[in-house]
Amino acid sequence: MKKVYINSISSITAQKTFDNSEFLDEVIIHEDQVIFAVEPVYKDYIPPAAARRMAKGIKMGVVASKLALQEAGLEQVDAIITGTGMGCLRDSEKFLSGIIDNDEQFLTPTSFIQSTHNTVGGQIALELQCKGYNFTYVHGSNSFESTLLDAKLQLELDEAQNILIGGVDELGDYTTKLNKIIHHIKDEKTNSNNLLDSKTKGTVFGEGANFFVVSNKKQDTSYAEVVSVEMYNTLSQNDVAKTALNFLKENNLTVEAIDAIILGNNGDVEFDGYYNELTSTAFSNTQQVCYKNLIGEFFTASPFGLWIASKILKTQTIPEALKRNHLGTASFKNILLYNQYRGENHSFTLLKTC
Repeated sequence: MKKVYINSISSITAQKTFDNSEFLDEVIIHEDQVIFAVEPVYKDYIPPAAARRMAKGIKMGVVASKLALQEAGLEQVDAIITGTGMGCLRDSEKFLSGIIDNDEQFLTPTSFIQSTHNTVGGQIALELQCKGYNFTYVHGSNSFESTLLDAKLQLELDEAQNILIGGVDELGDYTTKLNKIIHHIKDEKTNSNNLLDSKTKGTVFGEGANFFVVSNKKQDTSYAEVVSVEMYNTLSQNDVAKTALNFLKENNLTVEAIDAIILGNNGDVEFDGYYNELTSTAFSNTQQVCYKNLIGEFFTASPFGLWIASKILKTQTIPEALKRNHLGTASFKNILLYNQYRGENHSFTLLKTC
């Protein structure tokens, strides 16, 4: 089977990450329960007339995909695979509000048409005139990992050579209010520097789009090799460390071979214990990296972790803002990523230098 490489990366988040020449050189400190994406100038990438008809999630996805293709030096790909937790949430809310406000009559279909989860993938395909495989995964916080696994299998079997993958989610006003009511969002405003040490329930919500071109052809500019991806719907907290060690064993690696572990801690006192099981035991002497305090929590926040891992392996540096501990690791060859959300949809991803 062929190897799989990450040939380009692109990110739009609550940090200024759309400029790929930087690696969190300037970190924005947030102090709120909900943080919005720092958006590029859309008219530089999308005609203004078209952009006006697009929801925020679509615009973020289209621009992030264009940036990824541009860096990979491609005008076309063999497949487009996207992941999303909630789809085009704002259009969904707009359509449902219209049903209520108009007493279920005289509804315009535009919001409904654009509210479907596969709208982003479809829009990207229309822009590229790509008639290849186009699929969208909606698997909660494993949505992006599902796209990565799908692409990896196709590339290993040489069914495709270049695949565009990505994860997109946007914030919606009504859904945000509901998450505050059920305490999935913190009751109090929290400084992003202190979020991961929080002792209260809930987290800070965010939004963003992260896209990658993965290929079975290595380039001189490739970021990393995707070694393995594994997902679990449920895991007990006591089994997390054992599962991580088994995952490494399956890939003929030990804990000592892992140069950094990238974790999805989000400051929720109820569920950060899953990460603490790893950091306090098997990976206590490994460089630990956290990122959700910078961009917020959303179903497709984990691909930002992949963006970080790719950057670390290529630049051989870790920005101070990401370090959860300080071990002064000299070089980075193997990086393990672990993510879960509210105790479900656990994923392990292994990258190595190429």
